[in-house]
Amino acid sequence: MSIFQIVMLAATGFFAYKMYEHIQGLDESDTETGAATKNAAKTMQDMNADTLQNEADEAFAAGDVEAAKALLNEAETKDPNSGEILGKLGFILAKEGDMNRAIMYYEKALSLNSSDDMLHNAIASLFRQTHEYKRAQEHYLKALEIDPAYEVTYFNYANLLVDMDNEEEARLMYEKALVIKPDFMQAKFEMDKLS
Repeated sequence: MSIFQIVMLAATGFFAYKMYEHIQGLDESDTETGAATKNAAKTMQDMNADTLQNEADEAFAAGDVEAAKALLNEAETKDPNSGEILGKLGFILAKEGDMNRAIMYYEKALSLNSSDDMLHNAIASLFRQTHEYKRAQEHYLKALEIDPAYEVTYFNYANLLVDMDNEEEARLMYEKALVIKPDFMQAKFEMDKLS
């Protein structure tokens, strides 16, 4: 599994969790009368940024990336300083292959919240894909500084180190990932390839 796929998996999990939160917040009468009908009656201009984000999460979970993007764009106009909205837009743009705009959104989100290790992971993945290895390395190291107990960051950073022809340090990062999560099979597989 590539770094980008891992980041996308993490973001998909995040979107799914947000959808779960939203569904849990609906009361039974909304469910019976059709919350979807009520939401469809609202225009995007009438919704606040949080509602737009929730709708975007639902659209993304349903596979409608374009609708999610439109909703998030509208949410950004209502709350341009939301790191969460900017991060989600960055994720969708990366998914669409628009790496430069995705990086721009991630950088803006990080300017608002530089202590978000997931944002650092996401932008590092994009820098790795665009072969900007030093910039990727800076963000992986920052993510590890923020959360030294997240095995995926060690794994992603190890993959970058392999790309940078630093197999010895990559092996150490895979080992750290396996110390945190001994059943991390992808890390074990990649480390075994270095032997």
